[in-house]
Amino acid sequence: MQRRLTKRRLSQYTAARRRRIKRALIGAFAGCAVLVDAGAAAAQAAAATEQLAISTPPAGSTEWAADHSLGRSLPDPATADARTVAAFFASLTPEQATRLVARYPLVVGNLDGAPVKLRYQANRLAIRAEADRWRFRAADPKLTANDRSAARLRADNTEELLAPGRQVLAFDPRGRGLVSEVYGDLASAQKVAVLVPGSDADLAHFDQPSDPLRSPSGMARALFDEEHRQSPGTRTAVIAWTGYVTPLGLGPDAVTSRLAEVGAPRLERLLDGLGATSHPETPPALFCHSYGSVVCGIAAPKIHEDRPTDLVVFGSPGMGVQNASGLGDGVRVWAARNPTDWIGNVPYLEVGGLGHGADPTGEGFGAIRVSSAGAAGHTGYFAPNTASLHNFGDIALGRYASVTHPPATS
Repeated sequence: MQRRLTKRRLSQYTAARRRRIKRALIGAFAGCAVLVDAGAAAAQAAAATEQLAISTPPAGSTEWAADHSLGRSLPDPATADARTVAAFFASLTPEQATRLVARYPLVVGNLDGAPVKLRYQANRLAIRAEADRWRFRAADPKLTANDRSAARLRADNTEELLAPGRQVLAFDPRGRGLVSEVYGDLASAQKVAVLVPGSDADLAHFDQPSDPLRSPSGMARALFDEEHRQSPGTRTAVIAWTGYVTPLGLGPDAVTSRLAEVGAPRLERLLDGLGATSHPETPPALFCHSYGSVVCGIAAPKIHEDRPTDLVVFGSPGMGVQNASGLGDGVRVWAARNPTDWIGNVPYLEVGGLGHGADPTGEGFGAIRVSSAGAAGHTGYFAPNTASLHNFGDIALGRYASVTHPPATS
């Protein structure tokens, strides 16, 4: 009996010690960032909460799966690969495809492998319906003033996606809202790039007019414009991919890979879809910011192309590995971090599921280091006239000889 009690007390002590270590590590990660970015980071850390990851198909998928109006089964949004989806839509008449878009806009709009223009059409319908739903809530007198105000803001953020010329590749209103947008002609692009953002990216922050380079759309637009500036004759497309639930602030989600592990398969499906619906000269390049580089690190070993995929990480807390060899041989890894980026003060380690491994800009990691001269802070990599923006354009265009590098450290 005494031995059993001793074992139980030891187990309880060990569990409590692990909880204390976890809290201390979370505090260390967040605290390091707060010290160098005390304003916004401190506020975010105080308000951070764990997020519910989205891994299931969007609303309407159950009805879609039960639909046999075409005399056959529709491809399962949860399991069908992109080429199966592409072959299915290629077999439809225009009238049949239009009917599916009207009945199931959220399913078609998020279905990797479906024709790109059909997805744009479906997502406009889904966005319009979502905006109307929030406008209705905003006018509901039974709601509190705060709830009506929040509904108006959500409606405004949603309606912004309906502006002329916008090409929304994916839209899912669940939770904080997932959005992906294309800049350029994806169907004819010779070069395609995908921007994978980090924490705090969602519908409400997809566009930030007052500080666009803090937003996924602003960073993607800047890259698209830089490619056009460098090579006006090259047909390019850039996707701002907010296709996974990102961490909020600097809380527990930011220092674990939990959300990234759910996001990585969604990124893999996007790439599979691009393989079926676009035909660039080289595999799409991935540009992974902050926590987005954790998502890219988990997805990297699943990337298998005839030629290496360029994977660019910047402002990275780590990629979940100790060196680039752990990412597989399907990627060519580039890494940038400017000296004023607070992420450099975060511990580069992994202990008990906390932290994201080694520094990708470290000499021993094995990435190709990229100069970010002129960039400032955690979100300054796409600022005009910075070495990072110029280099990112070179990498996206495949002009590797033009990329500049920081001086070697002694």
